Amino acid sequence: MDAGLAEKLKRFDEAIAQYVRPDTFALAIRMLKPGESLPEGIRVPSQSLKEQWIVCQSIGVARRYGWAVAVGREDVICPLAAIAFGLRRPNEAYRKGYASAGMYCEDEESASRLEASTWKFEPGTYDYVCVAPIARARFEPHVVAVYANSAQVLRLVHASLYKRGGRVVSTVGGRLDCAEIVIQTMTTKEPKVILPCTGDRVFGMTQDTEMVFACPWAMAEEIVHGLEGTHAGGVRYPITVAMRGTMTMPKPYQELLAMLRREDQGEA
Repeated sequence: MDAGLAEKLKRFDEAIAQYVRPDTFALAIRMLKPGESLPEGIRVPSQSLKEQWIVCQSIGVARRYGWAVAVGREDVICPLAAIAFGLRRPNEAYRKGYASAGMYCEDEESASRLEASTWKFEPGTYDYVCVAPIARARFEPHVVAVYANSAQVLRLVHASLYKRGGRVVSTVGGRLDCAEIVIQTMTTKEPKVILPCTGDRVFGMTQDTEMVFACPWAMAEEIVHGLEGTHAGGVRYPITVAMRGTMTMPKPYQELLAMLRREDQGEA
């Protein structure tokens, strides 16, 4: 990895730590094409641990353990994620909503529409999903993602709009947030706010207080600039609340203070 990329990753990570302060590591995510070498020091669960991990689980491990992880066809045992990331080809049962009907959807018709709307890569486009804490990444990411509370995500939305204005527009399906984080962001080349799905909560240990902000790596410097600019403008995290002004004390407190003041005058 060249020094320029290392410095850029370091600057982005430091800006997130200073202005956003998430509880877990901000993440670098890269999709590896067939024939592309695995980054240095990365763990492939099926090879190094003899385990099969799913994408949301790998994201959870990366942001909580600080590990660099890559998962491919032999790792990902979630068929929906394997299809979405192009690691396996969809079959007719999938298209008809086999895994959704009766669980997320009322019937086959609505389930098939849900599957059709999922963000997907074409089968065979990529071999691995690589995830690592930004500060420890040894690769150039396609996407950066931050799990944080709603106020922290708000700061990242502010930062993403500081230069360009407009709005952050996202789509949410309530499942496969891994596809929304990575595939939606790479496909649209725009920042996104993502609602963690059920699987991410079950297998990735995402908490009810957390959301996700994701953006293309190409926007990294713009996000840093936006965090600095909005901070200088007075928009900050922790959010500055209205704490100034004289408070109204309970009546007994007021009466006691009056006694103390009279006693002070008597002493004088």
